Amino acid sequence: MPYIKRASENTIENISRMFPVLLVTGPRQVGKTTLLQKLSEDQKEQGIQRKYVTLDDPDVRYLAKRDPALFLQRYAPPVLIDEIQYATELLPYIKMEVDRTKQKGSFWLTGSQVFRLMKNVSESLAGRVGIVSLLGLSDAEIYQTSSEPFTTDPGRLMERLNHAKPRGLNEIYKRIFKGSMPELYAEEAIDWEVYYRSYVDTYLQRDIRDLTQVADEMQFYHFMTVAAAHTSKPVIYEELANAAGISAPTAKKWLSILVSSHIIALVQPYHNNALKRIVKMPLLHFLDTGLAAYLLKWGTPETLERGAMSGAFFESYVFSEIYKSYLNAGKEPPIFYYRDKDQKEIDLLLYQNGILSPIEIKKAASPGRTAIKNFGVLAPVAKTQSPHDLAPLKTEIGTGSVICMANDLLPIDEKNWYVPAWLI
Repeated sequence: MPYIKRASENTIENISRMFPVLLVTGPRQVGKTTLLQKLSEDQKEQGIQRKYVTLDDPDVRYLAKRDPALFLQRYAPPVLIDEIQYATELLPYIKMEVDRTKQKGSFWLTGSQVFRLMKNVSESLAGRVGIVSLLGLSDAEIYQTSSEPFTTDPGRLMERLNHAKPRGLNEIYKRIFKGSMPELYAEEAIDWEVYYRSYVDTYLQRDIRDLTQVADEMQFYHFMTVAAAHTSKPVIYEELANAAGISAPTAKKWLSILVSSHIIALVQPYHNNALKRIVKMPLLHFLDTGLAAYLLKWGTPETLERGAMSGAFFESYVFSEIYKSYLNAGKEPPIFYYRDKDQKEIDLLLYQNGILSPIEIKKAASPGRTAIKNFGVLAPVAKTQSPHDLAPLKTEIGTGSVICMANDLLPIDEKNWYVPAWLI
């Protein structure tokens, strides 16, 4: 299978030089092992011979769990250990080894899910591990263009025009429908429906049944389908619970499982005391639109594009591209959203360096000025606060973007721009 160059390669190499342990987490089949094996091959030119071992192998797993010290004698660093969540007993021994040698990049670990793993890692390897979250392919990886954290700055966006490839509505919806799994792009002959059916079966049987307290796999599958139907919507646990036929506490627990296994992301509402009447519900986005399309039984890109959820899928696709652009650079995505009790919404807000940049997402080619009508609700945060306030709340409002199906990067006014979806 041909290797697809990943945008996070430099990030992983930098983190490996900073920490003795590197952990790459992410959902199944997004290419964690393939990526690290490729970087291991590259290291051979520097004289680094990194061993590879997978805990998917029952015999190897048994040794790792029964006798971690002996395991590390057999697979001494530098080593790549795949699926570390199956033998977290190794983590204290890895800690002792790196404390003894203090060698950067000694252990590379992968984990397909983080229900128990992250707790064990934080307890055993605090201060010794650098963590990278790897998701499915981004547009930059699929089309092999440069990848950088998304910004609404017009100058940076103009620079991207030099190497981004314009794409029309049909091509973008083919991309949305196909999803982000590397195998679907490396092997064109793979049947999309068969692939995702196998993916869901593996997820339910390996991650859900083996590693969590979910008694009914089919009911959890139904809940995943309900969650897919709510992509790009605020989370109302009672609504999810009623649709899935479960209790609200169970819906909250199961949603946290989907977050932990990188199936969905929850976007938190932006909070500032200068803004009143803000709702506190998080916003749900499926991170792989292909998986969401499979769960909801959309049969073709054309029916999805014409269907009732066309706009919701477009929003989740744009969100996931922006989200991945930060993860691939090793940064925490500074993404929020706005919704108040007057039903005024702003799809996304980027907040960094004291600047708040609003983003609206519209499927239309020419959304019109009404697309930015709610940006004005942010005005209070830019006003000077009372000197008696305990903390300064003043925030600068940055350039706004309307990410849409426009053919070019165009100004709406002096503060806001139309941004083509293919440019992100």
